[in-house]
Amino acid sequence: MKSKDIRKEFLHFFETKGHLIVDSAPIVLKNDPTLMFNNSGMAQFKEFFLGNGTPKSNRIADTQKCLRVSGKHNDLDDVGKDTYHHTMFEMLGNWSFGDYFKKEAIAWAWELLTEKYGISKDQIYVTVFEGDKGDGTTLDQEALDLWKEHIAEDRILFGNKKDNFWEMGDIGPCGPCSEIHVDIRPAEDRAKVDGKSLVNMDHPQVIEIWNLVFMQYQRKADGSLESLPAKHIDTGMGFERLAMILQGKTSNYDTDVFQPTIQKLEEISGFKYGVDEKTDIAIRVIVDHLRAVAFAIADGQLPSNTGAGYVIRRILRRAISYGYRFLNLNEPFIYKLYPILKAEMGDFFPELVKQEGIVTGVIREEEASFLRTIEQGLNRLNQIIEQLGESKVVPGDIVFELYDTFGFPADLSRIVAEDQGFTIDEAGFEAEMAKQKERSKKATALVTDDWVVLDDSGNETSIAYDNTEAEIKITRYRKVKNKKGEFYQLVFNQTPFYAESGGQIGDKGVIISPNETIEVVDTKKENNLIIHFVETLPENVNGTFQAKIDVSKRNATTNNHSATHLMHEALREVLGTHVEQKGSYVGDDYLRFDFSHFSKMTDEEIALVEQKVNEKIAEALPLVEKRESTMEEALAEGAMALFGEKYGDKVRVIRFGSSVELCGGTHVKNTADIRLFKILSESSTAAGIRRIEAITADTAINALKDAEKSYNDVLVALKTKNDAVKAVQSLLDENAALKKQVEKFIAQQAKAEKETWKAGVKAINGINFLAIKTNLDTNTAKQNAIDLTNELENAFIVVGTNDAVKPSITISIAKNLVQDKGLHAGNIVKEIAKHINGGGGGQPFLATAGGKDVNGLDASLKQAEEFIQ
Repeated sequence: MKSKDIRKEFLHFFETKGHLIVDSAPIVLKNDPTLMFNNSGMAQFKEFFLGNGTPKSNRIADTQKCLRVSGKHNDLDDVGKDTYHHTMFEMLGNWSFGDYFKKEAIAWAWELLTEKYGISKDQIYVTVFEGDKGDGTTLDQEALDLWKEHIAEDRILFGNKKDNFWEMGDIGPCGPCSEIHVDIRPAEDRAKVDGKSLVNMDHPQVIEIWNLVFMQYQRKADGSLESLPAKHIDTGMGFERLAMILQGKTSNYDTDVFQPTIQKLEEISGFKYGVDEKTDIAIRVIVDHLRAVAFAIADGQLPSNTGAGYVIRRILRRAISYGYRFLNLNEPFIYKLYPILKAEMGDFFPELVKQEGIVTGVIREEEASFLRTIEQGLNRLNQIIEQLGESKVVPGDIVFELYDTFGFPADLSRIVAEDQGFTIDEAGFEAEMAKQKERSKKATALVTDDWVVLDDSGNETSIAYDNTEAEIKITRYRKVKNKKGEFYQLVFNQTPFYAESGGQIGDKGVIISPNETIEVVDTKKENNLIIHFVETLPENVNGTFQAKIDVSKRNATTNNHSATHLMHEALREVLGTHVEQKGSYVGDDYLRFDFSHFSKMTDEEIALVEQKVNEKIAEALPLVEKRESTMEEALAEGAMALFGEKYGDKVRVIRFGSSVELCGGTHVKNTADIRLFKILSESSTAAGIRRIEAITADTAINALKDAEKSYNDVLVALKTKNDAVKAVQSLLDENAALKKQVEKFIAQQAKAEKETWKAGVKAINGINFLAIKTNLDTNTAKQNAIDLTNELENAFIVVGTNDAVKPSITISIAKNLVQDKGLHAGNIVKEIAKHINGGGGGQPFLATAGGKDVNGLDASLKQAEEFIQ
């Protein structure tokens, strides 16, 4: 059965069981502060398990794009080394939200696997939770009894809390689970060794394929469990593993999920898969990481140096490194694999087709950049090894610096070091890695108490679009601690505060009672709850409060958000309809807009975009808002939907004239409210991605006033009334003439000084030797040394520049001395530069070094003479 058909069969089966089939959520999570990536099928349904939202149906099935490369679920280090771990994978799942429970979940899983997919019953083992004394839980007797109806009892195994109790996090919904394992070893192997002894033992051919989670408890902050009012089903089956079983393979990478890409990589590299384990690992890493990176970029997450973008960049660089080290690929190659991936998965995941240009462009540029980094890292490492001399051990902190600062793989450092007879300080490197992990852990550590629920009616709504203040009551609160200290999160029955979303910052403001005023420092959304951050808890949490947002900040932010819409349309008009939003920040101080475009904007294009936006502002276009449109209605109206965004059943449409977008942010009532729009900068953030930063309203007006004042100050300084350009050009011409005079004077001075140097030359062992300090600049001193070497026979010239900030040393040696005496300027300068706390190198006949301590120059010059004694 082909992989495409396996996916279809799963979804069709659960559709016949009354499940609604839904699309995969984006792989990058944007409104969940607890997760960086979608790492399981249930992530997009967390709000339903927590009771903070209502699903479209009580029964849902899907295949979810997942990424496990950070945090608790991190499979990155295993990828490539075995044949069944992946960074990006599909998780097939069926879900029940307070509807069916264990009986149906178990029966349907058995029916699908054995009757629809035809997996032999004597190859299947299942596990049930044995209970845990610490939690006060007992054997999951219900699951055990239900499994006995389908499978022989000797194929039912008991699992501990680690293997058979699934938890969303440290707190939250959880419950026992049943894993389904399949033994795909040959019959003779199965006859020799019972498969049950290999379950959960990391055997590559006795593998877990499906996990049925029975959510029936809530884990409290103190570690205790309480029963949930509604019980849920959460299942996840590995699509790639299922394909391996149904296609009769013993490796996920031998299935049609990966083979087309592997065959293309074989063609590009010239290495065959299945011949050598080292190259096999490299090939598996590359084809796996291609999927992770491609889906992330298609969903809007670009490689960067922070957050989720840093993780994506690291995954891509890991793939490039394996290709460079083991497949001899020193030019961009991964982007060439993308068309194969698109052809195999584009039918079900159309974002791969629609975002092809961006994905391939970004990957190609990232490859080229990192390959340059590898070359720079190799040069740096070779310099370090040369300087180490007899120690033969590369310090761990240096290996870590190359890894952390430059992205240079530690494995590559080991290979380079070993090739030259060196080792690396493994303990030192691991210690630095541990420090980094600890720093990262502390930076993100969050200790959260349980919610204290004051009102469980579920009446918690947003009124932020229509109100800037309201009478509110607190429905729940909890204490939270992080590296910044202790604070509280509050939820209101209704709130005028806008929660950070879609690039727009959250509102700030206050809540007021007769006795106190509490500042709200931020507003965010988590699992469909609007959470207000405060540093102190109100004295009377049951009281009634007047909530007021900071109206001036809201208005400034709203101006910037509406201007972003107008600019998006203007960019498409000026540059073309290929322009799509790829990220944004909308604050009260400025706006930032990332968009797809493969070349730098010209000054004329920037000016035209600015002009078009200001024309729309001058037209005083009214806001036309539709809050309850269906997606079909919105698209028919021409609204733009962004890739990587998760939209609900109902969407909000924002229209200003011909600008129509889906958006949940706050907006002006009329474009005239924006008053003025000014672009500050246009730059590149990644291949094919440009960034504009801009300001509006008072910020823009004040910026123009400041610019006008600065211009007037320039006119005064230039002693002209209106023609600054002419005055500046006159200054430039005058400066150029003076520069020529200075250069001529320096040349004359250098020539005169060179003649003076000749008097200091002394003959030592048949060599004309000179060691001298000078006040000339480094370049002039270097040229003097070269000229003097050419004028004298058997010359060995050492010149130190007497610069207190950055002293330097130049050594110039006649080429015949290099050949006859074995002298090497590069090695000599490296040694004597130690006296000035510096280093350098160069060719045998010419070398330079820079330093930090001018007081060591005399010692350097004295030591130079020792090389010819």
